[in-house]
Amino acid sequence: MELPYAIVVVHDVDEDGSGGWVAEVEELPGAISQGRTPQDAVERVRDAMRDWIAVALEDGVAIPEPRAASDFSGRFIVRVPSSLHMDLARTADREGVSLNQFVMGALAGAVGWPRTRPGRGRSKRARGAPRSSPLQGT
Repeated sequence: MELPYAIVVVHDVDEDGSGGWVAEVEELPGAISQGRTPQDAVERVRDAMRDWIAVALEDGVAIPEPRAASDFSGRFIVRVPSSLHMDLARTADREGVSLNQFVMGALAGAVGWPRTRPGRGRSKRARGAPRSSPLQGT
């Protein structure tokens, strides 16, 4: 329970227009909960984590380890159409930055990075549409 599992919190609106928050533990499929506030959703998802782990132990199912930052090198290859490559390079040149810096800034903006994780001083990561204002906690 004290391991740094990734908890993603997103704002959600139901069909009646009522808003709330949903928290999900990325490494524990199905460990999901809701709350009126982000904090409430996180508190409740910790109960869901306990239940998930208890059932997994009873059933002899392996409990996934949290993904560590060291699991990610910071390098990945993205293939894009040559016309997009050209537009990105031209825009980076106009901005006076390298293509790498420009693309990193665009990607960071797309996911709302960096954001401070509570108690960790690291970045938070957002999820894609259709959910809005997501946060990742510990």
